[in-house]
Amino acid sequence: MTPGQLMKRVRFLLAVAICLLPITKAFSAGAPMPVAHLALYQGGDREKLLVEGAKREGQFTLYTSHTWFRTLVKDFEKKYPFTKVSEWRNDSKNLIRKVLEESKSGRILVDVVETTADGMGVMKREGLFQEYYSPQARYYPNELKPRGKNGFFYLPDRETYNSLGFNTSLVPPVAAPRSLKDLIDPKWKGKMAITSTSTGVRWIGNALDTLGREYLEKMADQEVSVQDMAPAALIGLIGSGEIPMSPTIFDANVTIAKQKGSPVEWRPLEPVVTTVGSSALMVKAPNPYTALLFIDFLLSKEGQQLIMKGGLWSPREDIGSLDQKFKKSYLDEKYSLEELEAKFTQWENLLRQLFIRKR
Repeated sequence: MTPGQLMKRVRFLLAVAICLLPITKAFSAGAPMPVAHLALYQGGDREKLLVEGAKREGQFTLYTSHTWFRTLVKDFEKKYPFTKVSEWRNDSKNLIRKVLEESKSGRILVDVVETTADGMGVMKREGLFQEYYSPQARYYPNELKPRGKNGFFYLPDRETYNSLGFNTSLVPPVAAPRSLKDLIDPKWKGKMAITSTSTGVRWIGNALDTLGREYLEKMADQEVSVQDMAPAALIGLIGSGEIPMSPTIFDANVTIAKQKGSPVEWRPLEPVVTTVGSSALMVKAPNPYTALLFIDFLLSKEGQQLIMKGGLWSPREDIGSLDQKFKKSYLDEKYSLEELEAKFTQWENLLRQLFIRKR
């Protein structure tokens, strides 16, 4: 090799080394990875990598539509005492609005978004979610794991059932309604409430699909009050006796209320509206290491057992939850996102026309 050829070869190798330097640096043990690479990382040192990164970040922000996560994040902080969780909770509709507004303003404040399929679908369509990998994903049903090119857009972490919650002092269990049709019995006139949140909208949709418009009109004649609050708050009014019962209460709401001594009970009126909550990582998550560490914790057997302590049910297939012996209605999975959006508009209009304006 001539001196000129040798010099050319040295220059070539130097150029290759310079090109590879950013990649090598990004994946070195001590340097942060780009979010897109980190989210899909499957190396054997993944947990160690996330823990070390989370120690540097020291925090992450969660937006969720379920109250139990306020308890769950405390358990996460106990396991990883070097982290601090900022948790914001609201109805799915308000959560979507907040995330979209922040995204449009260019200010991404949230790391992990946790809510039901309707909201997840909207945010996924807007390109807000980073595909990610979790070693826990294999324990969950494929139909609940929307795939991207390299990972998942979100993974399921809870299943909830929405039906009849009632005050046992005012409505003895032996006399409480046992079907949707029982709700239109004249003896329940003026004794019911429904929530105006997305939970109430789903109940309208389920009743419409099951029993038709005529049934909803008969329900409207029952002088049902509409409460602008989540079921978790509505169960408080039921427990205090201000409202005898509501068909828009989650079984988890009743479980928690009963633990506090409230005289309430829950009963499935078939088909029971069933919703699945899932977790997603934001594309520009400010604290991706801690966010992914939390998602792995949430989806783990330990995390799902904590979920069930809150009265929720786990979609994880190896948990061994008792099979619920009632017919379920998966409205969010029944329709495509576009169909569901059109349906939600229709159901919201019916809620206003039959139950709000009529009052």
